[in-house]
Amino acid sequence: MYFRVNLLYMVTLWIVVGIILLLAGIVGCILPFLPGPPLCYLALLVQQFNTESPFTASFMWIWAGITLLVVLLEYFIPIYGTRRFGGTKYGMWGSTIGLLAGLWFGPLGIVIGPFMGAFVGEMLATQDSSTALRSAWGSFVGFLFGTLLKLIVCFVMGWYLIKYAYVTIIA
Repeated sequence: MYFRVNLLYMVTLWIVVGIILLLAGIVGCILPFLPGPPLCYLALLVQQFNTESPFTASFMWIWAGITLLVVLLEYFIPIYGTRRFGGTKYGMWGSTIGLLAGLWFGPLGIVIGPFMGAFVGEMLATQDSSTALRSAWGSFVGFLFGTLLKLIVCFVMGWYLIKYAYVTIIA
């Protein structure tokens, strides 16, 4: 009986740690200085420390790949959005440089940096403010799409964690 009670405490502890990591990951989808999807993946990974691993190895490898893909796409989607909305190489480079410069100015810099970089790059290339603004808008739309993608991935991982917690503790 004593062993079973201690085991339940450990399982509960790992689930609580996982939920804290999950919540931090969801916040990290909005705030760029927290790595959202990697924290949510870590929440799933922590559950593997339980006595019975709740997730298969193939499940964990698939989610590791999805997490890595989302993290990489997070940086390339604003650049693609710039190109898709009519930006030139100057706008794409401006968006990239703006993103890198924006990293130094916190969350607002990461949102505004690619937008301003694409705008300045297009202004240098074409001197047409309409084209430059459209390209900068593409960068901003790409940023919003990347954030939405991160949120979707984190909520799906969260669903798996909550489902496991429910089955383990409540049911």
